[in-house]
Amino acid sequence: MGTLSGRAPLLNRERERAELDGLLGDVRSGRGRVLVLRGEAGVGKSALLRHTVGRATDMRVVRTVGAESEMELAFAGLHLLLTPLLDRIEKLPGPQRDALAVAFGLHTGDAPDRFMIGLAVLTLLAEAAEERALLCVIDDAQWLDQSSAQVLAFVARRLLAEPVGLIFAAREPGEQFHGLVDLEVRGLAEQDAQALLRSVVRFPLDERIRARILAETNGNPLALLELPRGMSPAQLAGGFGLVEAQAVPARVEEGFRRRLAALPAETRSLMLIAAAEPTGDPVLIWRAAGRLGVPASAVEPAQADGLLELGAWARFRHPLVRSAVYSAASLSERRAAHGALAAATDPASAPDRRAWHRAHAALESDESVAGELEQLADRAQVRGGIAAAAAFLRRATELTPDPARRGARALAAAQATFGAGAPDMALELLTSAEMGPLTEFQRGRAAWLRAQVVFARRRGGEALPPLLEAADRLARVDAGQAREAYVDAIGSAVFAGRLGEPGLLRTVAEAARTAPAGPQPARPVDALLDGLVARFAEGFGESAPRLKRVLLTFRQEAQRNPDDNMRRLWLTHLVAADLWDDQTLHELAAYAVQAAREIGALSFLPQALTYRAAVHIYAGQFDAAAALVEESDAILKVTGHAYYGFASSLLLGWRGDAEALAQFEAAAEWSSTWGEGRAISGCFFMSALAYNAIGKYQDALAQAERACEHDDLGLTGYVLVELVEAAAYSNTPEAATTALRRLEERTTASGTDWALGVLARSKALLSGGQAADLLYREAIERLQRSRAAVYLARTHLVYGEWLRRENRRLDAREHLRTAYEMLQGFGAQAFADRAHRELLAAGDTVRKRTAGTPDGLTPQEGQIARLARKGLSNPEIGAQLFLSPRTVEYHLSKVFTKLAITSRNQLAQALPVQDHDGA
Repeated sequence: MGTLSGRAPLLNRERERAELDGLLGDVRSGRGRVLVLRGEAGVGKSALLRHTVGRATDMRVVRTVGAESEMELAFAGLHLLLTPLLDRIEKLPGPQRDALAVAFGLHTGDAPDRFMIGLAVLTLLAEAAEERALLCVIDDAQWLDQSSAQVLAFVARRLLAEPVGLIFAAREPGEQFHGLVDLEVRGLAEQDAQALLRSVVRFPLDERIRARILAETNGNPLALLELPRGMSPAQLAGGFGLVEAQAVPARVEEGFRRRLAALPAETRSLMLIAAAEPTGDPVLIWRAAGRLGVPASAVEPAQADGLLELGAWARFRHPLVRSAVYSAASLSERRAAHGALAAATDPASAPDRRAWHRAHAALESDESVAGELEQLADRAQVRGGIAAAAAFLRRATELTPDPARRGARALAAAQATFGAGAPDMALELLTSAEMGPLTEFQRGRAAWLRAQVVFARRRGGEALPPLLEAADRLARVDAGQAREAYVDAIGSAVFAGRLGEPGLLRTVAEAARTAPAGPQPARPVDALLDGLVARFAEGFGESAPRLKRVLLTFRQEAQRNPDDNMRRLWLTHLVAADLWDDQTLHELAAYAVQAAREIGALSFLPQALTYRAAVHIYAGQFDAAAALVEESDAILKVTGHAYYGFASSLLLGWRGDAEALAQFEAAAEWSSTWGEGRAISGCFFMSALAYNAIGKYQDALAQAERACEHDDLGLTGYVLVELVEAAAYSNTPEAATTALRRLEERTTASGTDWALGVLARSKALLSGGQAADLLYREAIERLQRSRAAVYLARTHLVYGEWLRRENRRLDAREHLRTAYEMLQGFGAQAFADRAHRELLAAGDTVRKRTAGTPDGLTPQEGQIARLARKGLSNPEIGAQLFLSPRTVEYHLSKVFTKLAITSRNQLAQALPVQDHDGA
């Protein structure tokens, strides 16, 4: 739906025009630029957009305008924007082409992830910009449907080296656009405002009245143009026609209402139909008008008054005109307009809009309309429009006459609404559903969803009681879902950690033990539940064999059933870490990242990247880990989901940055506020790790002992390693012996080379003579067979330190030099400094090197370089990292410059071979 909002002159807008002209200049030079114009209605945003489009005659321009009535229609705004470019859709890579085609209803297929759609849009824009620079203009962005807004915000954050400009104009940009470069469009300066007022009020005004108008319109150009209209000179001169104090847009809208009231009834009816049909299709509008008996001449008064043009497209003077038309109409008039539009809309080509108009036309409960909306919700979900599906289901619920069916639809609406990121509304719908005659199964599902909402908000123990209640309800009607709810309950207790009641995990495990047998054939999640019950009800040693089989099952199923691997990675990763199972950690994280990239699951990818980054850290591949953390953070800025701070904190701890200690302390306080006791233990562990790195062993011991106060899944074993080292170096034998005993129970039950390697290392720290020597050698031998390079390097370090104290200086230098080279290469600077000090004490004169990515590559440049070294093309790299091929090319050119090379073939020699597994 277009507008005619740009009739006011731009006047003095040097600041805004300079910024927009700068954007055009950057785009012409091949650089992607984004700008969000924000300001109240009527302040001149649309006029600035028109000015910019007028200066972009050498560019291709595509435009769309958000429509309030289309906010529930998935991808409506995006489709309108990209329609001129869709002839290029076949040039997109297959998965991107299919995702965009399904989203726009051009093809049928599985529901695409909305960020795979985002990558498709990014690629499409970059492809179109290859011929000539491209300018995308989105007015009234505050009214974009949620799916379109999320995709366009994703694209905005990934533009870099493409000659594409993206300009949004919004009264108040939605949260998706927060963080993008914005420019506030303010009211006119007083001198310009006076000039504009004089242009519409051509008779003398009392200075006090003029001052009041100028003050209360706050320089808003549309208000200055519209407020005086419809008032007589006497009213204006005396100030009697001025509206009492209210917001400027409301005043302008009220002025439009006054003008509407003076128009013939048939003209108002035609304008109402145009206001209710956001596409602005004149054929459809006239067809609907004909059903209400509105003659063709009805448009003339509206056009004469400058409020509406109905030519090739319906265009209102300003969105506030459209708003005034719709709000001024009575409910019966609105229903009549929507009914006429529904009857005039082709059900084959536009079923979404037809059903939506029918829903707005319904006077009372109507099962046929509700059923159509329910089918429409299914279609929206298939297209990836979860927010639209939720809206259709909510309206379907309102129109459903049968109480039982209404409850079922309310439950489905609650599920979809939660998935769309609106937990408060989901809870309201759940309350509505629970007031109806639900079945036992439906009540169990409702209880589980309510608990999931709580768990999503606060992952600690607050969600535990409702999760257990849901599991108990479901146990009577659906064993499979009951067992999944019990897995969630155990997960909630794991996250609650030390903040839960004493013995909480055992209590929850005993409750889960009562769950009915799972469905056949057996599912991996059922084995996971049984293994977790054994872990917390029977102990580490007793559960280890069962959990090893569980992990093997998940490894075998990871490629065949990637969805299950992704859904359960948050728990299977912790179990694998608990068992020191480096191979499973590697495989599950690698498969999860691969699957998430292939299907474009950006809602899950940041979590997978975080766990994959942790695997890289253990392997000493800090640069690869940093690149994944950076990628995860960039995606989370787009999705708005909570950050996963684990990998970035682990990286800080291993690097031994002293400044990180204050961050860990602050993070522990934050975790306490959110009820996440396990995260508090994690902060204590990372502090102990950092203190050991810088040689403050008493402090490391204190932090490790605090971390060990609670047995945390996937964490306590690693804390015990730090505790043994800190206690040994601070001459606290009792603490060291107790910690070693606990560590031995775990590592022996695990039996991996990683586990037995750190056990031998820890025993060596508390031994002497030949026994210590043999244990250090065993530790090195075992850790060399594992992926835990950081622990291998630290074993060389403590072995070298012991050898120096034994006056075996030559042997000490060998291991200390190995430790130093490894740790320095990883980027574990504090540990490397510790090795360097020991080397000097052993009489070696090794030159201190600077750690970091070679020749100053950023983490993202390093990641792209490693993928290029593996032979991936620019489009393949772009698909993995959600970048356009042109942006990949831009980064690679910087890599070549920094490494002083000229081709991809030279990357193998120019880059250190740290990362054998890729990113």
